[in-house]
Amino acid sequence: MTRIAEPGDETAGRWLRTHGAQEVVRALHEDDEPLPGVDEQRWAVLRARARRARPEADLAAVDAVGGRFLCPGDREWPRQLDALGATRPIGLWVRGAPHLRFWALRSVAVVGARACTEYGVHVAAVLGAGLAERGWTVVSGAAYGIDGAAHRGALATGGATVGVLACGVDVAYPPGHAELISRIGEQGLLLAELPPGDHPLRSRFVLRNRVIAALTRGTVVVEAALRSGSLSTARHARRLGRFIMGVPGPVTSGLSAGVHELLRQEGSVVTDAAEVIELVGDMGELAPPRRGPSVPRDVLPGEAATVLDALPARGPVDAAQLARTAGVTTDTAVVRLRELCALGFVERQGAGWQLSKPQTHSNNVGHTIE
Repeated sequence: MTRIAEPGDETAGRWLRTHGAQEVVRALHEDDEPLPGVDEQRWAVLRARARRARPEADLAAVDAVGGRFLCPGDREWPRQLDALGATRPIGLWVRGAPHLRFWALRSVAVVGARACTEYGVHVAAVLGAGLAERGWTVVSGAAYGIDGAAHRGALATGGATVGVLACGVDVAYPPGHAELISRIGEQGLLLAELPPGDHPLRSRFVLRNRVIAALTRGTVVVEAALRSGSLSTARHARRLGRFIMGVPGPVTSGLSAGVHELLRQEGSVVTDAAEVIELVGDMGELAPPRRGPSVPRDVLPGEAATVLDALPARGPVDAAQLARTAGVTTDTAVVRLRELCALGFVERQGAGWQLSKPQTHSNNVGHTIE
């Protein structure tokens, strides 16, 4: 059936659910009357494909590259693909040793533009590495640009990554990624709806994206123009109720315009692996809170900070005048000024007080006032 029907063929999907694979194949070989949903011309095309199919040869070809064929109901079948309904894959040709169903349980898609920027490559690689280091499977399409960077990031940490192809698992496409695809097949998994030896068509790339979206808990788009094909993965994820995430880029970059539109409408902003996992992970897998850098005066208690803020930027001031400005008594101002002097924030200048040079108290960050 993977030789006969195109990926995502709803009509074929309904036939399989209604009649079963054996009956559909029998009808294609023996019946002149088409099954419901196609005309005679389309039926003739499908019957011609059925006559050319050589399933034993396809199984031998995938076995030769260390692969296998999975269909719905197999123990290794990832059940989240069933959410695709009638467009669910007829089956999956798989290359690689790991157990697909287990790997897919904690997986995230990282996708984006083929013609990307250095910023996009860097972010995708760091995301891929960060997710893999935390025990998540990185799923992408093995294409140039963002896809390849995400795979390489995961591979660099010895982590799990899955490449979903729009061709046979024994075909290196794009050709420039032959080495990368080989590494994914050795260290991770390669998946395809198309049988061994099949080459990609433009429509098959878009259809492949629904599998990436359905297989994973969420989709991260790193860079994408407004008409980028990678956005179709996010649209499939939205229809399936999965998490949609985007990494913002420069507002002047056309390669980030599609991501920004996605975020403006419904996506969640993420900037690193921890933030992705906070969305798609289990309860308690929270990203650390972000804070600005600490400065020495952060450790000061209220009155001391108030007195310090009241000191003028230049020149000395006497304690009484400073007390009026700070809204405290003169005695309180003197006590706090002495404490601040001990910490290096202020210094005596004749009968008055003035701010110290910043470097004189730069090493007192760890001190506190009792």
